[in-house]
Amino acid sequence: MTGDQYTPQDPVGQHPKPEFPEQDQPHPGSGRRMSPEPDHGERSYRGCGRLEDRRALITGGDSGIGRAVALAFAREGAEIAFCHLPEEQQDAEETVRLVEEAGRKVLAVPGDIREEAFCRELVERCDRELGGLDILVNNAAYQMSQPDGLAAIDTEQFDRVMKTNLYGMFWLTRAALPFLRPGSAIVNTTSVQAYKPSPHLLDYAMTKAAIVAFTQGLALQLAPDGIRVNAVAPGPVWTPLIPATMPPDKVAHFGEQSPLGRAAQPAEMAPAYVFLASQEASYITGEIVNATGGTPLP
Repeated sequence: MTGDQYTPQDPVGQHPKPEFPEQDQPHPGSGRRMSPEPDHGERSYRGCGRLEDRRALITGGDSGIGRAVALAFAREGAEIAFCHLPEEQQDAEETVRLVEEAGRKVLAVPGDIREEAFCRELVERCDRELGGLDILVNNAAYQMSQPDGLAAIDTEQFDRVMKTNLYGMFWLTRAALPFLRPGSAIVNTTSVQAYKPSPHLLDYAMTKAAIVAFTQGLALQLAPDGIRVNAVAPGPVWTPLIPATMPPDKVAHFGEQSPLGRAAQPAEMAPAYVFLASQEASYITGEIVNATGGTPLP
């Protein structure tokens, strides 16, 4: 099938594999400096009131999947709070603009979820300034490719990966529990790496496997309280983490290993988060929604 034969619904041609030139950025990276810039659903996502008047807290909402989720939630009617690293201020301002353009209130909080006190303050600010909390999306993550394997992962990197991906999620969720009511939802971001770890992302893959266990165990714990806990497991997604944490030659071929032959755009992940946060998923808890482009997972 040639490119001009694709239909808008064809998952291969919907977002044809772009030419990813070799590129790199200092961490944490910025969507504005990526070539091509990611698609967060700015021109495509249409809401229909699935999250009307809900209050959502999203970690890492400045760019990538986090921005796509913030945009989709806002267009579905939710008020949005999100956190970002201080150096991501410009990207955060664009997320603020998109949420406000959707007519929803937004709270952007700079800080680092590796700090327990910040996690507590973030939840308290969300409750105070949005008037409550109904949805928690644990999305922020850190990775750094190490092609030389385990010996190249120093303690500083290991500590940063663990604290960002696991400690931050644990602290935020624990802080949020007193504010969540029956009908609330927690959605975590795990990864295809949890099941099919790449050797150069060993420490990152470890954390993503732990998030699967945390999601399933917490779902059982909170089911009697009417709070659902689920996760999304993305495959390769074109976000600032890619040029900021991978060698330039790997960036150029990013996503080609997917059965669909391409990386996903952040906009393609957002509907899974909307569904899991919405009342349409009222009987779904403890589940992992795989959004891998066809890579089979358990």
